[in-house]
Amino acid sequence: MMPQAELVRITTAILVVWIVGILIWERVAPYRKGLPLFRDGFWVDLVWYTLIQSYFLKILIFDYIIAPLQTHFDWSDWQFVRHWPVWVQVLFFLFTHDLYIYLFHRFQHANKWLWRTHEAHHSNKEVDFLAGSRSHVVEIIINQTIEFAPIILLGADPAVIPIKALLDAMFGMFIHANIRVRLGSLKYIFNSPHLHLWHHANYQEVFHANFGTKFSFFDYLFGTAYDPEHTPGNLPENWGLYYDYPKDYFLQHAFSVKRFDERKLQSNKWFSRYYMLRPNLLRFLKKRLNRQTNPSPLETENVN
Repeated sequence: MMPQAELVRITTAILVVWIVGILIWERVAPYRKGLPLFRDGFWVDLVWYTLIQSYFLKILIFDYIIAPLQTHFDWSDWQFVRHWPVWVQVLFFLFTHDLYIYLFHRFQHANKWLWRTHEAHHSNKEVDFLAGSRSHVVEIIINQTIEFAPIILLGADPAVIPIKALLDAMFGMFIHANIRVRLGSLKYIFNSPHLHLWHHANYQEVFHANFGTKFSFFDYLFGTAYDPEHTPGNLPENWGLYYDYPKDYFLQHAFSVKRFDERKLQSNKWFSRYYMLRPNLLRFLKKRLNRQTNPSPLETENVN
């Protein structure tokens, strides 16, 4: 097997190419027409959920949860996957983790307390390839610990982690992508944007349906598949949550603990300053950038 660092570089390169391909695909064959690339919540999802949250939770999960488990307990009697071929190990963990995700996901929709760790994922009104990254801290800690701890503790080849992480990311982007694609008879095996975008639609009949991530056969097997021929409506109320949800990253997490009205909070002077800090900073930077690229005649004169 190739060195781990080289494998990580290759999987990263594949992921970058996949992102570019998905971006083009969304423009060429959109499921919902007219969705902008920089839609509402894009920067929250990219900066806070995809970059910042993912970075720190990776350290927490691998260094402070899985590593102590590996150090303080003897797992040698449990490492039955150690001598399997790598591709078999990957398939094994893909299948078992997807079954777990199906069951846990279904429980999140059925339990009012676990729903609060999942509602953020459903809060986008404009769902695209990046929307899948919006997940509550607690949800990520639970799911990724249960995903990667068995791979390490059961003695899998180290290559399994970057390969499975790549497949997870690719499938996560695919099923959330705003693309129109039909899989034919393969839809009974693999999940698709059509099934999962329905799961993100604001309709009562689909609230307890389409829980699969990579594999759709769990939904068909357990009778939770919802696969109508038509698509959801294209109005904002046809998507996301039926109730108001905060737009700010930190408020989204606070909302899972204590319900509040984000608009009423803005009447508070100090909260309003915090809330407008980032938008004002972005406007300031944009203005500075415009001035540098398109200087006024007076500024040009002074330079000359």
